[in-house]
Amino acid sequence: MASFSDILLTVDYDRTLTGPDSTIPERNLEAIREFMALGGAFTVNTGRSVPMARSFLDRVPTNAPLLLYNGSGAYDQNTKTLTQTHEIPLDMWQTLDECIDLFPDLLVELQGIDAHYEINRKPMYDVFCTANNCAFRLAEHGADLGPFLKFSLYGQLREGTVAHLFSGSPEELARMEQAEAILKERFGAWCEVFRAAPRIIDVHAKGVSKARAARQLQKKLGRKILVCVGDAENDLLMLRDADFAFVPGDAILAGQFPTVCPCAEGAVADVIRKKIPEILARH
Repeated sequence: MASFSDILLTVDYDRTLTGPDSTIPERNLEAIREFMALGGAFTVNTGRSVPMARSFLDRVPTNAPLLLYNGSGAYDQNTKTLTQTHEIPLDMWQTLDECIDLFPDLLVELQGIDAHYEINRKPMYDVFCTANNCAFRLAEHGADLGPFLKFSLYGQLREGTVAHLFSGSPEELARMEQAEAILKERFGAWCEVFRAAPRIIDVHAKGVSKARAARQLQKKLGRKILVCVGDAENDLLMLRDADFAFVPGDAILAGQFPTVCPCAEGAVADVIRKKIPEILARH
């Protein structure tokens, strides 16, 4: 089999590397190990934070820094340090307080380095974080919570899975659309605001993206070809900027990019075992 030493492969985590039930198909893990053994560079490129990434660090093989917080930081697993950080250029507590006033019905969360911080207490947050093996705390108002990399707004939490935030009632989805529009109007000059899922809104520094993070890593590693896999709107720039991009057959973006099998069947494995050999054969 051909060497994959020219390739950097970065993949989204939820509903790309995982299935809709948040489990990782074993087929994906086997293919990733094969890919790295043949010289390929592999990492996860996700909106998840360091605390949320800890839920999969021991299960997902990687040989390149993790790209986290939608590109706001790169995490080196060897040194356990976060590098290439891009902070939101606003006063943290002034911004969070304004969000609480604007959206009293939504959960406002700061995604820190050591933990996620619940800014306004809401039911089920402890269940959600515990289920995702994510360290969490109730923020003490005015406290130093570390670098201001990313904050999120959630609709009502009803269970522990990330998957349940990918659906909602028409009223819930309308509220999230309204909140997204308000956030863009208020903070859009300094921040990127987008729906990471139908009932999750992510906010991070302007100009930061999974695409930029992937290209920076590609340059650092000296790889010639960037291949990316994702499924949703927050992957759009990454997929458009990649040399080659693919989405699971059941992805939100299916139809806009070449597709492989549904995520639960091992979409990343399809990219590694079918698509990348085709790319190398052509190039």
